[in-house]
Amino acid sequence: MNNEFDAVILANGSFPTAELPLALLRRAPYVCACDGAIIHYPKADAVVGDGDSVPEVYRDKLIQVTEQEDNDLTKATRHCIGLGFRHIAYLGCTGCREDHTLGNISLMVRYMRDFGIKPIMITDYGLFTPAQGRVTFASFPRQQVSIFNFGFTHIQSNGLRYQPYAYEQWWQGTLNEAIADSFTLDTDGYYLVYQTYK
Repeated sequence: MNNEFDAVILANGSFPTAELPLALLRRAPYVCACDGAIIHYPKADAVVGDGDSVPEVYRDKLIQVTEQEDNDLTKATRHCIGLGFRHIAYLGCTGCREDHTLGNISLMVRYMRDFGIKPIMITDYGLFTPAQGRVTFASFPRQQVSIFNFGFTHIQSNGLRYQPYAYEQWWQGTLNEAIADSFTLDTDGYYLVYQTYK
């Protein structure tokens, strides 16, 4: 994984505890918190949202967006794009409410497809990377890998224990395994790859 990002967006899920996401947060050139997440990381450069969960002490950092069509993660993403950031790491997007977790994970594909950025969601256990077409992923033997289908009808792979197929359900793409230092996927559509840490 390329550890250099233009910005980090911190959502208001479970605050990260693993070393990798914490290290990324510490050295991020720009940190944008989603609404209430500013409480967990007061050093954020900005906080974006409707402001209903932002204490008065952080109001000077608030960029208030009141429209309700998008969630705070997307509002923060639009803010970062407006500043010219294109390679964004997302932290704190899982845990707490499961419906928010599923929604946040699926947004990675939307951000890549519709916004033209390179988003990666980093959790305490692994990372989610959206992709399209032919992509080679750095890996290691026995790394656990899952592939979630976002519209492909054909897929080929090299470097995985089990040959993937055009999954119709998300659970079908789980529990694969890398067998080398990299693996390649080649599809005719969008997909989301999850990889565990070493």
